[in-house]
Amino acid sequence: MGYYIVRSGADTDVDTVLGFFDEAVEWLVARGSSGQWGTEPWSGQQKRIDQVRVMAADPGLRIAEVDGVAAGALIVAEECPAHVPEASERELYIRLLITSRKFGGHGVGARLIEYALDEAKRRGIELVRVDCWAGGDGELQRYYEGQGFKSTVRFDVNGWIGQVLEQRL
Repeated sequence: MGYYIVRSGADTDVDTVLGFFDEAVEWLVARGSSGQWGTEPWSGQQKRIDQVRVMAADPGLRIAEVDGVAAGALIVAEECPAHVPEASERELYIRLLITSRKFGGHGVGARLIEYALDEAKRRGIELVRVDCWAGGDGELQRYYEGQGFKSTVRFDVNGWIGQVLEQRL
């Protein structure tokens, strides 16, 4: 992998993040895993475009770049999303982790997780949590477990089954 940086995100990153989601949807559909985010590109759905605009305005948005090319996005916050049971202690929550399929196999996701873990340490936080889709073949859950996370609770949001995972520092 080339020169790698993580920079703060901005409102101007909407198209970049939408592109990551479009690539992911295309890849998931090709694998027969459309249950995670559907079958249609996010860039063609106003609801999804609005959702990504909110992400791009989030102060916790970080964009990973490899040799100046956007390769992934991360959002961290000190609160969990409403659909997840609250932690009984202070936490850093990974609200978004997505990478460009163009950089598949280059460790971009792992580098962004490392960034999140380092940020938690910097803030004096000992618990990092994330959630993911628990459907399909379980590959996403296994990915996080391979990054040192342990599965905790499952949840259901209108038939979308998710898994919360945590890592203690």
